[in-house]
Amino acid sequence: MTKTEQIKTGYSNVNDYSKYLQGKYHYVNTGTTSMQGVPTTVSVSSAFLQKCMNDPEKAKYLEENLAAIPDCAKSAVNGCLGTLTNLSYKVDENGNISVAISGTNDPDGKIAKENAERKVKENREKEEKVKEKRAAKKAEEEKAAKQRAEKSAERKETGDYTLSITGNDVKSMTQSLVAESVSISAPDRSSFDIKA
Repeated sequence: MTKTEQIKTGYSNVNDYSKYLQGKYHYVNTGTTSMQGVPTTVSVSSAFLQKCMNDPEKAKYLEENLAAIPDCAKSAVNGCLGTLTNLSYKVDENGNISVAISGTNDPDGKIAKENAERKVKENREKEEKVKEKRAAKKAEEEKAAKQRAEKSAERKETGDYTLSITGNDVKSMTQSLVAESVSISAPDRSSFDIKA
């Protein structure tokens, strides 16, 4: 516990007060540091620092808790199941303290490795299914193209053709179709579209 006479108050600004606290507790508001080999952050709200600057009771409360953090980190590391990967202590604007820990039951990475291998296998299987679908679609397209080519060749061999005409006089339209059909000399001309 911190003794009351060791606690300074009466700072004129939060920055100076924060520097004073960092001098005593190097881990306060400095980002991530290491405690017991675990990345740790300790942050105190500037609004609460403002309240503590001139209130000895709040300042005492804050410093007692800041002083206890290293022992708490040691207890957390030794007492938690698995391996701790992160510690976080946060003092909000009202002085409420939140503690959060992260850890793993897989410190050697065996489970993570198995999960990664399973994911790779699933992705490979998915890729194979996509390849199979693409190959089936390509085969289907090739088959359809072959059938179209065969039909086209068949038409060329037989000299089949199709003529169409649009208009509003059936007699003149029929005469135009007959005249056009007589003029077809090459059997590979398979389609015409005549507009009257």
